Amino acid sequence: MATSGAITFNMDFPEIAEEAWERAGREMRSGYDLRTARRSMNLLTIEWANRGINLWTIKEAVSNYLSKGDLDYSLSSNAIDVLEINLRTDDGVQASQRDLPLTRTSASVYASIPNKLTQGRPTQVWIDRQRSGPVAHVWPVPDKDSTYKISYFYLERIQDAGEGGYDPDMPFRFLPCLVAGLAYYIAMKTPELSDRVVMLKQIYDEQFQLAADEDREKVSARFVPRIGYP
Repeated sequence: MATSGAITFNMDFPEIAEEAWERAGREMRSGYDLRTARRSMNLLTIEWANRGINLWTIKEAVSNYLSKGDLDYSLSSNAIDVLEINLRTDDGVQASQRDLPLTRTSASVYASIPNKLTQGRPTQVWIDRQRSGPVAHVWPVPDKDSTYKISYFYLERIQDAGEGGYDPDMPFRFLPCLVAGLAYYIAMKTPELSDRVVMLKQIYDEQFQLAADEDREKVSARFVPRIGYP
C-alpha cells in the first residue's frame, strides 16, 4: 500500500489535553478539565526551563549602542539566562566588525571591583537575573558613545499554552514528552487517578530523557593537554 506522503503531524493544545486526560485514566469532560490542563502545561514548560538548556529556545540578540559611562543594560525581557555574551564593535561594518568575548563574573566578583566607574573598553560582565529580565553590568564602563554593542545568545522562555487551538511552542519531537508530563501533572491533582501517578511519572521521566538526549549539540569534543604548565 502507498504511504501518506505527509510529514506534518502536530497537535494543538485541545488535542494534547485530551490525549493527556486519556493517558491519566479518563476522558476530558468539561471546560474546567481543559482549563486545569492548560495551567498544568504552563507549569510543565517552566519545569523544563529549570531542567536545563532546550536548544529550540536559544535566540540571538544585539543591544542598542552602549552609552558612555553607563553601568548597566537591560537584556531581553523574555530571556531566562544568557549563554554567551560578547562586546561588538563597528556593528554592521563588514571589514571591521568584531565580537570580543566578555568574561562573565559573579555578583561577589563585581561587588569587589573598587571603582565601578572606571572607563574603557568593557571586558567583564555580571548578569543580574532580575524578575523583569536579566541586566548586564559591564566593567569597565564604556568610554565612548555609539561604539559598542552587546551581542548575546540567550535562552528564551517557552510561550504559554493558548486559549484556543494553538500549537505548542516546541519541536514535534517533544510532543510525546509533553503529553506524558501533562498526564502525570493531571493525575497528581485528580484524587480518583492517584493510583496511576507512579506509573505516569516513570513514563514521563523516560520520555523526557529521550527528548533531552536527542535535543543536544552534536559536535565533536577535543581535549588538549597543557604540557609544560604547572
